[in-house]
Amino acid sequence: MCFDKPFDGAQDRLGTSVFFIHIQEMMSPRQRKYAELHCKSFYSFGQGASHVHELLARAVEYGYPALALTDTNLCGALEFARLANSLCIKPVTGCELTLIDGSRLALLARTREGYGNISRLLTLANGHDRREPRLDPAYLPPHAEGTVLLTGGRDSLLSNLVQRGRQFQALEQLRQYMDWYGPDGVYIELQQNLLHGDTKRNRRMLNLARDCGGCVVATGDALYHTPERYRLQHALVAAAHNTTIDRALRHIRPNERFHLKSAERMQKLFRHCPEALHNTLKIADSCDFNLDTDLGYRLPDADVPDGYTPQTYLERLCYEAVQRRFGEVTDRIQARLDKEFKLIELHGMAGFLLLYREIALIAREIMLERGLVSPEAPLEARPPGRGRGSSVALLVGYLIGISHIDPLAWDLSLERFISEDVGTLPDIDLDFPRGIRDTLIERVHQRFGPEHAVLAGAIGTYRLKGVIKDLGKALGLPREQLKLLSRQGLSGDAALLGEDMRRLPDFKDRADAPGWKTLAELAPQLIGAPRSLGQHVGGMVLSSSPIPEL
Repeated sequence: MCFDKPFDGAQDRLGTSVFFIHIQEMMSPRQRKYAELHCKSFYSFGQGASHVHELLARAVEYGYPALALTDTNLCGALEFARLANSLCIKPVTGCELTLIDGSRLALLARTREGYGNISRLLTLANGHDRREPRLDPAYLPPHAEGTVLLTGGRDSLLSNLVQRGRQFQALEQLRQYMDWYGPDGVYIELQQNLLHGDTKRNRRMLNLARDCGGCVVATGDALYHTPERYRLQHALVAAAHNTTIDRALRHIRPNERFHLKSAERMQKLFRHCPEALHNTLKIADSCDFNLDTDLGYRLPDADVPDGYTPQTYLERLCYEAVQRRFGEVTDRIQARLDKEFKLIELHGMAGFLLLYREIALIAREIMLERGLVSPEAPLEARPPGRGRGSSVALLVGYLIGISHIDPLAWDLSLERFISEDVGTLPDIDLDFPRGIRDTLIERVHQRFGPEHAVLAGAIGTYRLKGVIKDLGKALGLPREQLKLLSRQGLSGDAALLGEDMRRLPDFKDRADAPGWKTLAELAPQLIGAPRSLGQHVGGMVLSSSPIPEL
């Protein structure tokens, strides 16, 4: 028997201060006891109830050597990886997938190829239903390379089978997983959150692992970083289902145990199965992919005539435009071009700038078709897009038609846009007229291909009005009263919502009433949290690699 009497002691409490401690350097092998590998943040909209930084702060406090983020998407993956690296916690990138039958499993990326496979599977799941993504399990085998499969907890297919006494089918399903992912790529999850049935299910799952020689791993199925967040998590689940908490009970985890737990706490919960904790470290050590450094993104190549490199072609275009715009190459123009060409070559930016020019040419083609520009006018004389920000300081940009500002005429400083020590591609914002935007997006899709040119996503975050609306609905507060509160002269600080209500004549008697008091207590926890994933109105991403794999 594995978990006959789980420990039920007092829960630890923790604030959310982030301590920049070199945990990995200070930690001896004996201190490395546990790493949480199944964890969601606010980015799992309507499921997770903590910010990425809150989860990582808790992980630092507990001395985790690694932490996996397994949201239902990859929206927070880069933020997570960068912050984890800064805290010397190994970031493990993963996701939780829901299959067509409603069961769930988790995947972790061991390699760059594994990350690409996870990204592709999420794309396929969204293709089934964007509102409720579901994945056909037939897609798992061809996208198994470089990943680790965690079989899932109480909502997994294996769990459903063993709890219905269908042990033989569960054994066959597990063997199929092992055939797809390899014997060392499948781990049977054991979760103990002190819910009815957890101990019985874990015992059966452990027997299943022994029957087929499989490995087990302990996970917490963490939905928030600290137990106090369970109230907010319940409210978010209800809001996601457009109902109240009392009507969403079948979707809600009915206690406060779904938080990150210390290694000591997990050791007590899994004291009869220490290998389940040891395997968390084994898995984390095997996951070498780091999204912060290993994404592998590269811009598409720009088209240049035979005999030219992007750099030499860019220089030719600029000198031709100088003759048209200025009549001659003056000493001042030559000095500025020399400086810019040197920096562009240093940072390998020629192709980057030519891509912008290519998009501007596509836009000009559309304007020519609509009679909005004269065919005799060169691109730089009537650029179809308007550059803004520091990029207008680039004379090269003015000459190739991606800026309408002459930086020499306005004595604009180049260093604000690009310098010798810049570490990333500079930012170029190019805005096109609304009337041609939709057609331009279609043409860019056609030019680069639907998997290499996509619209950027946009993540909406919670502000006070949205917090009042969503939490108020989940708490069952009257809709008209919530609208009235949102229209009042609130301070804008969610932490002061209770005080604001006390000074408002219509709400001073409600501030301490059931529901309203909870609203004021929960509101500060939700401000700034991701609320929804949408589509940017015009921002596009171009890539040489298929974007569904990025």
